Amino acid sequence: MIDGNRSNRHHRPMQTRFTLRQLEYFVCAAETGSIVSASRILNVSSPSISTALTQLEDQLGTSLFVRKRAQGLSLTEAGRTLAAQASKILSESTELTRLAGNVSAAVQGPLRLGCLVSFAQIVVPALRRSFEAEHPEVTLSQAELTQPEIFAALRRAEIDLSLSYAIDVPDDLEFHRINALPPFVMLAPDHPLARRISLTVQDLTEHAMVLLDLPLSSDYFLSFFNKAGIKPIISERTKDMAVARSLVANGFGYSIVNFRPVGTLAPDGKPLVFVPLNSELPNIEIGVLSAKDAMKRRACATFLKHCTREIPL
Repeated sequence: MIDGNRSNRHHRPMQTRFTLRQLEYFVCAAETGSIVSASRILNVSSPSISTALTQLEDQLGTSLFVRKRAQGLSLTEAGRTLAAQASKILSESTELTRLAGNVSAAVQGPLRLGCLVSFAQIVVPALRRSFEAEHPEVTLSQAELTQPEIFAALRRAEIDLSLSYAIDVPDDLEFHRINALPPFVMLAPDHPLARRISLTVQDLTEHAMVLLDLPLSSDYFLSFFNKAGIKPIISERTKDMAVARSLVANGFGYSIVNFRPVGTLAPDGKPLVFVPLNSELPNIEIGVLSAKDAMKRRACATFLKHCTREIPL
């Protein structure tokens, strides 16, 4: 029986729940000795303060005040002890808020960046180097991901931001637009269409296609044909942009891209040609994906501004 009582007494505080607002009302009422005075100082109605104090006493399982109509409120022994501790908690809470504000306002600390795998190799290394040179207190890390992987990583807070396209962005994430990119047909120099000034999907119907077969990205590339009611001849599929470029350069077909590399060579050294693709579809938007309110952190907002200046478009 004694052991059972000890167990209950030990367990009961673990169930206690109180708020900083309740502690604020309690400390003010304790210092003024009056609910009316506390109401005037806090600009909160007397019934609200009275209810909060009653709830606090119920949650703590002890009386904090002796209530006397003529003399107002007097602290009990438990009330005096708890008032001192509550004042410390409120003071520490204020300091914690200040420190959090300093951290969010500073361009410092780790910044975990994701990037759509199809253009990460073109953008991320130089972007990291230039950003860290301007903001040495920030350490950038990177992850190359597909679009669904970016969504999941942002939701799990595994990355802070990600460079990507505005493809099927869910409502719980935010897309911060940088620019819009037109589509190009990537070809080998000896391809029959390589010398054209521009192309349409109708021009591509009789030629083999190398499809960058990534989740959501492939849907986007095929949408050009779906819009025109045309079925492309897909001869090769790959999930690696570097492989796609080499396949095209070696004559396995054309491919459609939005992010042109700075150079015009495939990874194996063979040349490539990029011809604008005319389409009724709007240009795809490139930008930074983030969780809601991520841009309240100054490092994230500063990185977004940096991207608008530094990403080669």
